[in-house]
Amino acid sequence: MTASSSKRGAGALAERPHADVLIIGGGINGLATFRELALQGVDVALVERGDFVSGASAASSHMIHGGIRYLENGEFRLVHEAVTERNGLLRIAPHYVSPLQTTIPIYSTFSGVLSAPLRFLRHGGGKPRERGAMLIKIGLVIYDSFSRNGGRVPAHSFHGRKKSLVALPRLNPKVKYTATYWDASLHDPERLALDVLRDALTAGRGRARAANYTAAVGVDDGRIVLRDLETGDETPFSASVVVNASGPWTDITNTAIGHATSYMGGTKGSHIVLDHPELLEATAGRELFFEGSDGRIVLIYPLKGRVLVGTTDLEHDMADPIVCTEEEVDYFIDLVGQVLPDIAVDRSQIVYRFSGVRPLPGHGDVAAGFVSRDYRIESAPLEGAPGTTVLSLVGGKWTTFRASGERLADHVLAVLSRARVRSTKGLPIGGGRGYPTSEAARRQWLAAHEGGFGVERAATLLDRYGTIAADVIEAIADDDDDRPLKSAPDYSTAELRHLARTEAVVHLDDILLRRTSLAFVGAVTAESAAEIAEAIAPVLGWSARKRQDEVERALVRVHAADPSWQGGRSDAATGDASRSSVPAER
Repeated sequence: MTASSSKRGAGALAERPHADVLIIGGGINGLATFRELALQGVDVALVERGDFVSGASAASSHMIHGGIRYLENGEFRLVHEAVTERNGLLRIAPHYVSPLQTTIPIYSTFSGVLSAPLRFLRHGGGKPRERGAMLIKIGLVIYDSFSRNGGRVPAHSFHGRKKSLVALPRLNPKVKYTATYWDASLHDPERLALDVLRDALTAGRGRARAANYTAAVGVDDGRIVLRDLETGDETPFSASVVVNASGPWTDITNTAIGHATSYMGGTKGSHIVLDHPELLEATAGRELFFEGSDGRIVLIYPLKGRVLVGTTDLEHDMADPIVCTEEEVDYFIDLVGQVLPDIAVDRSQIVYRFSGVRPLPGHGDVAAGFVSRDYRIESAPLEGAPGTTVLSLVGGKWTTFRASGERLADHVLAVLSRARVRSTKGLPIGGGRGYPTSEAARRQWLAAHEGGFGVERAATLLDRYGTIAADVIEAIADDDDDRPLKSAPDYSTAELRHLARTEAVVHLDDILLRRTSLAFVGAVTAESAAEIAEAIAPVLGWSARKRQDEVERALVRVHAADPSWQGGRSDAATGDASRSSVPAER
């Protein structure tokens, strides 16, 4: 991701304040569109008001899935596309996407068989009813059928109570059946998004430029005014096409650039991460996927030695802070108890909370859980600039990011009267290029890249970065001051300096939340934050005072979704410091 000017933010774009296309929003859908256009040779720029992948894309359930429950909504096109994209990502991003065995505990045989068609006809209307074995079986047969051509995961299986409790002995003994099927795990979503960004910058050869901490704040004589939020510098920027890919902030962004819209109606989803060895063991390495009494779908998901529990689906006003409330935590703890009743869970085991708003379309009276997860593209001229087209992406989800980026790029190419020159179907992403997928190939890669400090460490880096680990290993080998962190010995000082130098890091929380998994696994403390700040300070030119400021800022942001957190500044619970509480210019 080193293809950038010595300047950063809007200052870098000011050197050439125009492009054929300006993308506003550096989440996964904006980045996917950026990559698509860069690969077509289009002159394209992207801005993100926070760090890359710091908004809605940072609050995912860490899954690449077809969305079996969307079949009940009748969203067959979306499910088919999602299953196809899931299978594709298993091929092109095997370093971050891998098969995930998923089990549904079932407590009835026929429940929901009659109500599901009514919910389909009413578009989610009516009271939720438990989904029984027959309804789930029908859904899984349809789901598997979408994988027949190019399928990358096994077909589903059903078991009765006896076999279910042999496989998962801690399940609620009232279970009648379990259905097990396969989707995919996305164990490092932010890093996959950074790979997408890196691919775009490399393919663009200077014609693809990206700036984080840069916001679109207005329009001046037909040009979008970009503000560097670190320096306050502003740059009027012209483009033939403006792509608004700012997710749940789409209407806010359009208002800021003089194009008021009311497309969005996002819902909030929260998660908690537990350090709970007993619960981790009870999952037997598989995701448990089930529904609560209110009809919401919930997951218990082993990941990185922790257990992820989510998610809620609540209406949300974008003017309010985006936090994981105590009521949501109670809901999660209660649901774990329903499925695994003899495993105690309490707040002391929570090491991380996160919350985000799904970029869903406005949905009137449709129940939040039944709002379409599909996406569409809206087109309009930019106010005061009749030669400029604004394309707004409404909707979109992690699983279909490549497909939605492709579709949005094709709209852009049509406006520019340009033809697509290459497809991204089957094109490896970042560290998935040349990634060893067999044990023999893995041993061969590690032997060739162990860098003089051992195969074990090289294996850790390969798992962390894919084949881009080769660059990380080289950087570590060239750093004479490399040493393991005392507070997080799986990482080293040279590794973190390499990330700070090459991955557009501006703040300490960029490292803790998105370039590494330290926040997710609960490894961020005042001590570890200070040690990491000291390690990367020489690269970023931080003074002792700046390091302290960055530590304070980072601790607030790591705990931004936790309203109960009392550390750091007193405004932590108000949302003032949250990456999710975004000013209107987004």
